[in-house]
Amino acid sequence: MQSLGEFDEVVHEPSAEFVQSTNVRAFMDAYDIAEYDELISRTTGSVEGVDESGIDWFWDELPEYLGIDFYTEYDAVRDDSEGPQFTEWYPGGEINIAHNTLDRHAAPNSETRNTVACIWEGEPGEVRRVSYHDLHRQANRVANALDERGIEEGDTVGLYMPMVPEVISILYGCFKVGAIAVPIFSGFGVDATATRIADAEPTVLFTGDGFYRRGNEVRLKAAADDAMSEAGHVEHTIVYERFGPVAETGTPMDKGDETWAEAVGTASPAFETRQLDSSAESMLLYSSGTTGEPKGIVHTHAGLLTQCAKEIYFGFDHNPADRFFWVSDIGWMMGPWSLIGNHTFGGTIVMYEGAPDHPDPDRFWEIIERHGVSVFGISPTAIRALRKQGDEWVSGHDLSSLRLLGSTGEPWDPESWLWFYEQVGGGEAPIMNISGGTEICGCFLMPMPNQPLKPCTLGGPGLGMAVDIVDPDGESVAEEGERGFLVCRDSCPSMTKSLWSSDERYIEEYWSSFEDPPMWDHGDWAQKDADGFWFLHGRADDALNVAGRKVGPAEVEGALMDHDAVNQAAAVGVHDDTTGTAVVTYVVLEDAEEPSDALREELRGRVGEDLGKPFRPREVLFVEEFPKTQSGKIVRRAISAAYQGEDLGDMRSIENPDALEGIEAAQ
Repeated sequence: MQSLGEFDEVVHEPSAEFVQSTNVRAFMDAYDIAEYDELISRTTGSVEGVDESGIDWFWDELPEYLGIDFYTEYDAVRDDSEGPQFTEWYPGGEINIAHNTLDRHAAPNSETRNTVACIWEGEPGEVRRVSYHDLHRQANRVANALDERGIEEGDTVGLYMPMVPEVISILYGCFKVGAIAVPIFSGFGVDATATRIADAEPTVLFTGDGFYRRGNEVRLKAAADDAMSEAGHVEHTIVYERFGPVAETGTPMDKGDETWAEAVGTASPAFETRQLDSSAESMLLYSSGTTGEPKGIVHTHAGLLTQCAKEIYFGFDHNPADRFFWVSDIGWMMGPWSLIGNHTFGGTIVMYEGAPDHPDPDRFWEIIERHGVSVFGISPTAIRALRKQGDEWVSGHDLSSLRLLGSTGEPWDPESWLWFYEQVGGGEAPIMNISGGTEICGCFLMPMPNQPLKPCTLGGPGLGMAVDIVDPDGESVAEEGERGFLVCRDSCPSMTKSLWSSDERYIEEYWSSFEDPPMWDHGDWAQKDADGFWFLHGRADDALNVAGRKVGPAEVEGALMDHDAVNQAAAVGVHDDTTGTAVVTYVVLEDAEEPSDALREELRGRVGEDLGKPFRPREVLFVEEFPKTQSGKIVRRAISAAYQGEDLGDMRSIENPDALEGIEAAQ
C-alpha cells in the first residue's frame, strides 16, 4: 500500500458518548453484538450456531428494524437457486418505494406531513421549501399525467432535468405508477443523451428549458430535441419552465410538446400508489464503465429501497433533525440514493442548482451555514479545488451544524482529507468515505460513525456486504497490506438484477473474472492495513502497466500530492516503444508556486522514490486546471486523449471544456 507516512495514524477517535448515541450502536445492542468486528461477521458471513448465513439474517431483519412497509409480506428473504448472479430478493412480497418515501409521511395523521422534504436553493439565490404534503400532491399529479399518456408498469420514463425540486416528484411519480425512472445527467451533450434514450426507449421524457451555471443560462431543451431526433422513441415531452414562460424565453417547443403547467399542473393531486412485486424494476441508471456502450443498471423496488435506507440510517446515522446535502445531479447514483435513503425516514434533503464557486468559492459554506446542514457530502476533487482557494473562504462561516461529512467517487490524498476534516468539519465531524457504485446504488465499503478513522480510509465492508480482497486466482490475500482485487462473494438486494439489454454482458462485466466460486469483480484495487483499515487505489482496469509492473494512477497522483507545491494531480498511461506504457502526469500547483524544470525533476524523483524508478513519470506537465464533470471528478480519459492527439468525442458533459486547451498546450 502507498504509505501514508506521518498520516498513517488514527486521527479521528469518536467519543464514548457519541459512539453510544449512534444508530449502529443501538442495532448492536439490540442483537447483543459487543464488538464492531463481530457486527461485520454477523451481517456478512457464516455465523457459528446460526442455521442461516449472516447475509440472510441481516437482510431479513432489516425491513422490520428500519420500519420499511411491505403491502404483502415476502415468502423468503431470497431465492438464489439460479446462483448469486440472478438472486431474487424478498420473493412473494409487494412493495413500492413511493409509499415508503412519500405516501406514509404525507398521510393526514402523520407527524411528518408538514415536515420539509426538500430545501432548494437556486444559483441566483432563490430558496424554496417543499413539504411532504406538497411533494405528495405533486408526485400524484405526475403519476396521473403519466397514466393519461399510457404509461404502464414496466414502461420507461426519461428524466433529463435541471436540479429543481420537481425532479423528486417525477422520480416518485414514476415509482407510483410502476414505471421505470431513467435519470440522465443534465450536463450530458446530445450524443450521450441520445445513446441512453435509444437504449431505454422511453415514450415520455421530462426535461427543462435549462438551468443556471456560473451566472449563465444553460439551455437544455434544444439538446433534448436533438437527442430525441437522433434516438427516436419519445412521443411526449414535458418541459419544466425554469427561466419563465416558454413563450417569453424563446424555448423551442415542437408540436406535441407540453409545459409542466399544462401536463402536470392540470392533473389530479390524488393517486393510489400501485402495489408492485418486490423484484419490479424501479430505476434504470447508466454507468459509463471503462469501455464500450454505457451499461444500463437495473434496480428493483425492494432492493433499491433497503440498500439506500440502510446506508443513510447506519452509515450516516440518520437523525430526524438532519439536513442532508450531497453535491450530485439526479442523473448520478448519489442523487436518487440521497433522496430515497433520507425520505424513507421522513428526513430533509438540501438541493443546490449551481456551481460550487459562484459567485465566490464559499458558496457551499454559505449554504451549510444558511440552512443548518448537518450532513455534507462531496467528491475529493471538488475539495481539492476549494482548498486551493484558501482557508479564509471557510473560516469566515459558522459550520458548527455539521456532524458528519461524506465523500465518494475517487481516492483521497491525505492532505486534502485532513483539510476537509479540520477546516470544514472542525476536527470533530467524521468523514464517511464510501465506495460502491451505480451497479448497487450503494456501498461495498463504508465506515460507520462509531469507528475511529485514518486519513483516506473507507473503513471496511458495509453491513450485509460480503466483500473481500483477492489475488488473481480468487484467493483472499494472504498478508495485511497486500494489494488485490475488490470482490463481493455474495449478492445483496440492490445489486443490479442484470443489464438492461443483455444478461450475457452482465455476466461478462461482473461475474466472469472469478467463476469457482462465482464472485462479483468490482474492478477496484483494494488493501487492508495492519490495523484493519481498508483503502482503495483506483480502478484495476486503469492500472499503469510499465514494463510488466502495475501501479494505480491514484498511487502516482498521491505521491505527487504529497509534495507541498502540488494541489492536484492526474496520471495517465501512454504508449511507449520500450516499456509498453509510460506514465505522464499533469499537476496543478498551489497558488504561491511557480512551474520550473527543477520542480519538474523534483516531482519525478518523488514518484520514483515512493513507487519505484519504473514509475517515474516520463513527463510532468503544469496546467491551471483539469477538465471535470459537474460533480467535480477529473475526466482522466479526456486528458489521455488530449495528450495523445486522439479524438475527444463529445465533450459537452465537461463542466469546463476550456481546460482541455490547457492540457493540449502544456509543456
